[in-house]
Amino acid sequence: MGTTIKYKTGFWSVVKSLWQGAALTIRHFRNAKNRRTPAYVSDENYFKQPDGLVTLTYPYEALPIPDNGRYRLHNEIDDCIVCDLCAKVCPVNCIIIESVKATEDIGTTSDGTKKRLHAPVFDIDLAKCCYCGLCTTVCPTDCLTMTPVYDFVEVDIKNMVYHFTDLSPEEAEEKKQLLAKQQEEMAAAKAAALAAKKQQG
Repeated sequence: MGTTIKYKTGFWSVVKSLWQGAALTIRHFRNAKNRRTPAYVSDENYFKQPDGLVTLTYPYEALPIPDNGRYRLHNEIDDCIVCDLCAKVCPVNCIIIESVKATEDIGTTSDGTKKRLHAPVFDIDLAKCCYCGLCTTVCPTDCLTMTPVYDFVEVDIKNMVYHFTDLSPEEAEEKKQLLAKQQEEMAAAKAAALAAKKQQG
């Protein structure tokens, strides 16, 4: 007798639970015609989600991103003075920079800072990046910025390395040879000046 009562109670409990779930699902289907209007996080109604909220048809629709969001990095290489501060401050070492001293005048940045170094290598591995924003904070010419692009998925992780150099490998090698030649000439001139000074003394 007791077992029968427990069975009936359990059976009707299951039926009641199924009915409540079905009613909830039907209510959502009925209200599914209502859609959320994209709004900024700062909007006072951002977290007041209306009934019938459905997935946006991404990528044709997307929620606005906050102005201070931290997403994919970009380096405006023409404004970069190759100071290496971003690479030094990076906590995960995702920025690799190589520099070559210029043997000629290579102009100035958009804020008037004189450029003295070439960047044969300026790579950012965004697979390692933790998006802390420290590199953009220390950049003296504001050439390193975080863009609003957040959907940059890649199948091959090697494609997450972004190259911002302003030189081809051939041009980089040429700049290195010019620098080596200039340094040799300066060393020879210095040695000749020292020898002449010794002869006079």
